[in-house]
Amino acid sequence: MGKPTGFIEYPREMPPRRPVKERVRDYRDIYAPFPEEKVQTQAARCMDCGVPFCQSGCPLGNVIPDWNDLVYRGRWREAFERLRATNNFPEFTGRICPAPCESACVLGLIEPPVTIEQIERTIAEHAYAEGWVVPQPPARRTGKRVAVIGSGPAGLACADQLNQAGHTVTVFERDDRIGGLLRYGIPDFKLEKDVLDRRLAVMEAEGVAFRTGADVGRTVPVEALDDFDAVVLCAGATKPRDLNVPGRELAGIHFAWDYLRRQNKRVAGDAVPDDPTLDAAGKDVIVIGGGDTGSDCVGTANRQGARSVTQFELMPMPPETRPPHQPWPFYPMVLRTSSSHEEGVDRQWSVMTTAFLGTDGHVEALQTVRVRPVREDGGRLRFEEVPGSERTWPAGLVLLAMGYTGPEPDLLDRLGLERTPRGTVATDAHYQTSRPGFFAAGDVRRGASLVVWAIAEGREVARAVDAHLTGFTALPVRGEGDLPLVR
Repeated sequence: MGKPTGFIEYPREMPPRRPVKERVRDYRDIYAPFPEEKVQTQAARCMDCGVPFCQSGCPLGNVIPDWNDLVYRGRWREAFERLRATNNFPEFTGRICPAPCESACVLGLIEPPVTIEQIERTIAEHAYAEGWVVPQPPARRTGKRVAVIGSGPAGLACADQLNQAGHTVTVFERDDRIGGLLRYGIPDFKLEKDVLDRRLAVMEAEGVAFRTGADVGRTVPVEALDDFDAVVLCAGATKPRDLNVPGRELAGIHFAWDYLRRQNKRVAGDAVPDDPTLDAAGKDVIVIGGGDTGSDCVGTANRQGARSVTQFELMPMPPETRPPHQPWPFYPMVLRTSSSHEEGVDRQWSVMTTAFLGTDGHVEALQTVRVRPVREDGGRLRFEEVPGSERTWPAGLVLLAMGYTGPEPDLLDRLGLERTPRGTVATDAHYQTSRPGFFAAGDVRRGASLVVWAIAEGREVARAVDAHLTGFTALPVRGEGDLPLVR
């Protein structure tokens, strides 16, 4: 624990966000610098709670009280070793994780919880600044070769773990750069890409091979996988949920992924084909979907100079405090205001789009109706229209951010893998698919989820693959870590 009375003496404090008028003019990190002395004070708020529920709230099982105490005492190197023992990429999760650990923090029962995510980020940045994050290739190689398909958080975590175990790992990525969701799905104002690139440089120096433009079954023959002793599918759940209502064929209606990917490439300095329908400048923008992806679209549209931004959510507005059916330590569905929301947006709840309207083939407006949820017998939820609540909204750009339905089925067909009724890859308890020697982890297996869950699954599938190849595994289990392997 930190200071015994720290949680009484110190209030929760976060780094300040840069002024809205300043940050909407660029794509840099929204947070201003936060002195390490303040982070140590925040670590002092960690209680001697007896049973640290924050650990169970974290999908990685991070031993949070340990590194909170070490930070408070100024023992940064040990704090980094303890953190890296359970998390391959704390510099990522310290920026983009929704922090379910903080929802489970015992202090959160009576006071605002410990700033766990910010402490995690600071530990990682301190380690880079001190030069502690350096390539450390494994001392020996096993002679086994593993192919990892997909370079998102699950694929990178799996590759990192298997490489540490001494296997020769090749990561196949169909896009032009490594990173998957981290690269093209998350705007730079949340995750600047040099943070990703410096970690990839370490992994490559340690022996992980990255192949871009490698679309298995298309640019890379499926038969090429026969050269590997094991294959791990970490391709994500990238099939977006569509909205099939009249007028869907009009130009100016795009999936959020296409919109965010294009802007991320522009920020990276790439020359992208001109497409005025994908630019928010001077337009009334409607974002359909109230989750994190929708929020990212809001922030991007404001930076592009949208005339107005409106965000629709089908569900009713959540409460500001924990609802009775989601008590501590569960992650509650409460009203959250992101940094993008602060920058300007009209948030609308209980809204269902019924049609898109336009002339000359381009969207100009959409029609909506208010709805209320009704729970049917058996628990199924349906939405009932509210009479007289129809409305027409101007729209020059509509972004569909309603989530993802699962992995792309044609990839699974090319690999000959069985699916679950939900469309995800079917695996056994050891992450192995219906095809011997083929494994799966992350969103492709569990459905669209959090980055931290993808990293956790990548670590777990690496244990399964290592055991499959060698008959045993020394890779750490969830929440423990093997300190000699820490970089």
